[in-house]
Amino acid sequence: MKKSILALAVAAALAAPLAAQADTILYGSARVSVDYNEDEGTDLLDGDGNWDVVNNASRLGVQGSEDLGGGLSAIYQYEFGVDATEGGNFNGNRPKFVGLRGSFGQLTIGTQQTPYYEVVGINDTFNTSLSFGPTVWLGGFSNGFNANFDNEGRAESQGSMERVSNSVYYSTPDFGGFSASALLVMGSSFNLGGSTFSINEKDGYSDGVDQWNIALKYSNGPFFAGVTYVSLEGSVVGITEGASFVPVLDLDRDQWGVGLGYQSGPFSVGLIYEQGDLNQWGLFEPLLTGGLNDLDDQWSASVTGAYTFGNNTIRALYGQMDTGLPGSDAIQNWALGYQYNLSKRTLVWVEYVGRDAKDDTLFYGDADGISIGTRVDF
Repeated sequence: MKKSILALAVAAALAAPLAAQADTILYGSARVSVDYNEDEGTDLLDGDGNWDVVNNASRLGVQGSEDLGGGLSAIYQYEFGVDATEGGNFNGNRPKFVGLRGSFGQLTIGTQQTPYYEVVGINDTFNTSLSFGPTVWLGGFSNGFNANFDNEGRAESQGSMERVSNSVYYSTPDFGGFSASALLVMGSSFNLGGSTFSINEKDGYSDGVDQWNIALKYSNGPFFAGVTYVSLEGSVVGITEGASFVPVLDLDRDQWGVGLGYQSGPFSVGLIYEQGDLNQWGLFEPLLTGGLNDLDDQWSASVTGAYTFGNNTIRALYGQMDTGLPGSDAIQNWALGYQYNLSKRTLVWVEYVGRDAKDDTLFYGDADGISIGTRVDF
């Protein structure tokens, strides 16, 4: 009898917090592939062909909400990157935020997906992580400036425009298919530390808003259209040589993008265009131009298409990226993919990604890749 009473007491203690968090959902996605990459190399790196078991943005998270009454809800999400291939788990800048949702829209604070990616990410439809990288869109992974900061308050000059930390995000309600969103990054001022690097009198980033991003979107029926603008509010970072200040990085940069989409039955198509200097080409601008001379604004454009029949989906992408380098032709990208859905939550894929870098032999060379993988969502 005592054992039964104890068991009931333990069960009640465990059930109480679960009942209070009835709207909490545990979810995840395991995405692993075997890839073969053939890279012809660049002036800086030798190319080679190799096989690899690859993690493709697998993740684990919890999300939920609490009804506060009067149409107001508290919402939260904690998502972590997990890696079944090399054990790099619970890392990355995946979404982690808390906020409120109501008739006024939604307001959240934390690490969040940007309005920029919500527009240009319309073409990020392939399963392999090879398909939407730094030569396909200007906001590709490890491809540009942002206002993310590490645990010591130091700015990380390179990073993704897909998600940013230290951010406040607001989105309006839907008005007949129209909506707007704005994101502000406030991560303290720029500080490289040490004695080699210094900054000018205005600090590297603003003491207030370091980066801001806005977007206007229309989504109704089969149509999607969006336009977005992102600005990094910084000044000039340089090296102090004696009494002289040598400028190295100009951190006052911006970029804009447009995304268009259409889906009708089994067919879908997406088109994006982006232009600006808030990307890796701006980062290497002093090296490429011998100072802080402006390169031509970099641009990229791509189109994707997909067709679904039964449990099968085929996809195709073609795009170009102009680096702004004098005398350099645009990088060309293409991808083809086949996906078979074993169930609503499990699929397998075979995808091919190619790149023709032409004259851009400093950073990227011609490359081909094949990815064979599986994905299970839960």
